[in-house]
Amino acid sequence: MTAIRKLGRRDFLQLAGGGGAGLWLGLQLPARAEAAEPATLHPDAYLRVDPGGGVTVFLAKSEMGQGTYTGMAVLVVEELEADWKAVRVVQADADVKRFGQMSTGGSRSVRQFFDPLRKTGATAREMLVAAAARRWGVAPASCRAERGAVLHPPTGRRLGYGALAAAAAREPVPKDPPLKAPKDWRLIGTRIPRLDSPDKVRGRARFGCDVRVPGLRFAAVARPPVVGGKVARFDPAPARKVPGVRKVVEVPSGVAVVADSSWAALRGRDALAVTFEPGPHGALDPAAVARLLAEAPVEPPVRSEGELEKALAGSARRLEAVYELPLLAHATMEPMNCTARVRGGSAEVWAPTQAPTWAQADVAKALGVPQDRVKLHVTFLGGGFGRRAMPDFPVEAALVAKAAGAPVQVVWSREDDMRHDWYRPPGRNELRAGLDAAGKLAAWHHRVRSPSIGRQLFGRRGGGGHPDVVEGAVDFPYRAGAVRVDAAIPELGLKLGWWRSVYASQNAFPEECFLDELAAAAGADPLAFRLAHLPPESRLRGALQLAADRAGWGKPLPAGRGRGIACHSSFGSHVAEVAEVSAEKGKLRVHRVVAAVDLGVALDRGSVEQQVEGAVVYGLSAVLRGEITLAKGAVVQGNFDDQEPLRFEEMPAIEVHVVPSREAPGGIGEPGLPPLAPAVANALFAATGKRVRRLPIREV
Repeated sequence: MTAIRKLGRRDFLQLAGGGGAGLWLGLQLPARAEAAEPATLHPDAYLRVDPGGGVTVFLAKSEMGQGTYTGMAVLVVEELEADWKAVRVVQADADVKRFGQMSTGGSRSVRQFFDPLRKTGATAREMLVAAAARRWGVAPASCRAERGAVLHPPTGRRLGYGALAAAAAREPVPKDPPLKAPKDWRLIGTRIPRLDSPDKVRGRARFGCDVRVPGLRFAAVARPPVVGGKVARFDPAPARKVPGVRKVVEVPSGVAVVADSSWAALRGRDALAVTFEPGPHGALDPAAVARLLAEAPVEPPVRSEGELEKALAGSARRLEAVYELPLLAHATMEPMNCTARVRGGSAEVWAPTQAPTWAQADVAKALGVPQDRVKLHVTFLGGGFGRRAMPDFPVEAALVAKAAGAPVQVVWSREDDMRHDWYRPPGRNELRAGLDAAGKLAAWHHRVRSPSIGRQLFGRRGGGGHPDVVEGAVDFPYRAGAVRVDAAIPELGLKLGWWRSVYASQNAFPEECFLDELAAAAGADPLAFRLAHLPPESRLRGALQLAADRAGWGKPLPAGRGRGIACHSSFGSHVAEVAEVSAEKGKLRVHRVVAAVDLGVALDRGSVEQQVEGAVVYGLSAVLRGEITLAKGAVVQGNFDDQEPLRFEEMPAIEVHVVPSREAPGGIGEPGLPPLAPAVANALFAATGKRVRRLPIREV
C-alpha cells in the first residue's frame, strides 16, 4: 500500500531550504531490490504548491541526459492539472531518511513512479478542489481543476492554486484519489520540451566540474595502474616545484597532488616521482582472461526444460558456435570528478552520482563519521551508463580533502577515466542447438561464461533466483523442444560494473546471431523463423513486424548491402531493430537502423526517440571499435584516439517507431542497445556471407 503523508513546516524547511506556507506532499514507496542495482530502492517523491502558485517537484533521481528531470515532473503535473510553465524541479540531496536508498539505473524511473507520482499529483489536486469548494460552500463534485486553478463552472468562479495552497494543506488526505483516463491525458504521450535544456544550452546548468566553493583547491591522483596495486614509494619534491602546487598527500587510492588549478594539479602529477607495486594481478593479459573464462567450472542450470541431450541427439541437424565479447569502458563524456569539504566530524560533497545514498554511506564509512554527518549534493551528470553508480570517486575526493585540509575538487583526466573504470565484463558464450526435419527448433543450450558484477560487489546471494550473468539469456523467448541455460562464473581480479543494459547487451548478441545461423541452416527467412518460434502472446512479435515493415524487409537493396534483424526484451520493454550495412574497403559501414519499440505507455515520444538514437550511437561505438585490453595487468587504452567513438560521418540514418500500447510502461534508456550488435552482425552476413562471432568488428 502506498502511504501518503503531510509533513510539517519545520520538516519542509529542512528539506527544501526555503520558507513559505503551502501544500506539501510526500510519497513513500515500498522497498524493492533488483539484481542490476547496487542497493534496494525506497525513494520519496515530493511535491510542493506554494502561495505564489508555483509547483515544485523534488527529484530523487539523477539526470544524466535520459530525461528524468522532465519525466518525473510530467507524471505529477499530469494529474495535478498544474500550469506547466509554473513547474520547477529541484534536485534532491542524498537523504536516506526521506527518500530511502536513492539510485538511478536499470531504466526504472518511469516504471517505478508512473502510478505513484500520478497519485501524488491527484492527491494534491483533490485537496485543492476540496479547499476551493469549502471556501465557496459548494460540493467538490461541482468543481474541477484546470491548468493551475480550480473552477466552479455553474458560477464562473475561479481560484488559482497559490490562493488555495495554505487551505488545501489543512484538508484531509484522500485515500484513493481518482486518476485520469488515458483519453484525458494532455501531457503523457506527447512531445514535451525538456525543462533542463534551456540552462544546458545557455551554460547555466551545473555539472560536477562546474562546482566552486570558497577556498577550493584542485587535485589529480596518481593511481596504481593495476587493480590491487599499491604505492611502493614516491618523491613529492619534483611535483612541489610546479607553480601552483600546494600539497602532495598519499591517500588509499594513490598519491594526490593538490594545487590552485586543475592544470597545475595535472602537471604536478606528471612531475611526481612515484613507483607502484603491481599486486596479485600484474600478469593479467588477454590470454589469461580467455583462459579464466574457458576454465571456469559450470554451475547448475538456471533453466532446464525437456531432455536436452536426447533432443540434440535426435535432431536432424545440429549446430554449435562460440561467441566472444570484450571488456568495455563506459567512457562518459564528462570524466569522473567530485568536490568535497571535510571539517571536524562532518563532510559536504558535490557529486555527479547515480547512487547518492550509496556514495553518502561509503564516504561516511571512509571518514569514520555517521552517515547523517555527510551532506551530499547531486549535480547534473555528463553521462552515466552505470559508471556513476559506483562510489569510488566521491570517497576518493573526501579522503583527499581531509588529507589536504581544504575543500578539494578531484578531477580525472580522460586517461584516468578510461584506465580506472568499472568495466563491462568480458564474455564467452557457448551455444548448441538442434533442428528437426521440418526446420523447427528442437533443442537450445546457451552457456554463459562471464564474471558476475553482483557477486564481486555483494557476494554470493542465496534464496533462489539466478546469477546476474544469465540476464538476457535465461528468458530465451523462443519455443523449443528442450532448453537449457547455465553459467560458468570466473573471478578475474578486475573492477567490474554495470554498463548500459548490463548483461542484456552481452547475451542478446550471441542469442540473436546464433538464431540467425539456425534460420540459415533451416533455409528460412530470419524474420519468418523468429515469428514461427515466438509464442502468440509475445510482445516481440509486434516489434519485429513493425521494424521489418518500416525497414522494407524483403525488398531489394543496392548491390553489396544486406539487412539483418534482431530483437530482445529487457527492462520491461521489447525492441526489434533492422540494420542495413555494407562492407567498404574492408570496413563495416552501417547505413540505416530501424527500431520498433513496445514499451507500453510512452511517457514522452520525443524522449523515446532520443534514447533509442543514443543507444544506437553508443552501441555502434562498441560494435565497431570498443575493446579494453590489458598488458601486465594494466589497461592499454587511454583516450579517444585508441578507444575511438562513432564519428559524425559514420552515423547511420535512424528511425524509431513506437508500437501503440496501453500496457504498463517499460524502460527506454537501455532496451534499445541489446538488439543492435546482432542486427548489425546478421546484416553483415546477409551482405557478405561472413559470420561474425566476436566483437568488435574491426575488419570484414
